[in-house]
Amino acid sequence: MKIGIVGCGFVGSSGAFAIALEGKANELILVDLNADLARAHAEDILHATPFSEPIRVAAGSYPMLKGADLVVLACGVGQKPGETRLQLLQRNVKVFQDVVPRVIEHTPDTILLIVSNPVDIMTQVVSKISGLPPQRIIGSGTILDTARFRTLLSEHLDIAPHSVHAYVLGEHGDSEVLAWSTGKVGGVAVEEYAAQIGRPITEEIKTKIDDGVRLAAYRIIAGKGATYYGIGAGIARIASAIGDDEGAVLTLSNVEGFGGVSLSLPRVLKSKGIDSTIQPMLSNDEAEELKNSAEILRAAAAELQL
Repeated sequence: MKIGIVGCGFVGSSGAFAIALEGKANELILVDLNADLARAHAEDILHATPFSEPIRVAAGSYPMLKGADLVVLACGVGQKPGETRLQLLQRNVKVFQDVVPRVIEHTPDTILLIVSNPVDIMTQVVSKISGLPPQRIIGSGTILDTARFRTLLSEHLDIAPHSVHAYVLGEHGDSEVLAWSTGKVGGVAVEEYAAQIGRPITEEIKTKIDDGVRLAAYRIIAGKGATYYGIGAGIARIASAIGDDEGAVLTLSNVEGFGGVSLSLPRVLKSKGIDSTIQPMLSNDEAEELKNSAEILRAAAAELQL
């Protein structure tokens, strides 16, 4: 599998490193406006391959993306402390209007994975700019928020996060929806399981976990300037699902499934991109929250007249 990464900042380089460590590609091409930065990351990551799996890692220009099965777009400007993801909108649209046509020119059959924020709006922007089929335009969406949710639930329940099945839906941002009603552990509703083991999920616990998920990015950005390890691992997970034609269910952003608004729902991911979308059975309150999240994103997209 050949993977290209456009944008070698904290997120792009972390994704490249995670892909290399997990051996999820046999060729990795790094592209950045700062060619020296791309070359430095490529060389550094290449030196890690004897400790992981054989993989060719190189830096170059857009023509080197030819034949890429997946191109990760991590080329947006970074989120500033205190800045919401939606405030990034206008600054990042200009970047993508330049980058996307150049990628498509050299690898028209690729899958595009958008990870730059605000990821839902940028996914919608790329869908418009590229003209590619919707299933090949994927936003990383709430894959990281879902991981945070599962991690915090697993800590409260004292079990492995892999054994917690719970999702964050909607916007990757302030209006995201923690779908408590669909959470499961061993086929049992997560709140029922918590009661069985004497670790009830009270309203106080719910609030603590909600804050832990919803405000994580703000805390991390305040402490070290950016979030990148978690989403880097998420990029590798998405790449793995595509490369292995896995049929993995991941919360990804896409324009299909909610009236043309790009937001996160559970999506089945295979080698050709998004194979299908799952419509979760939510509580009435959660359904209203998801609708509200969609309207916030719809209004933001309308400002761009997409």
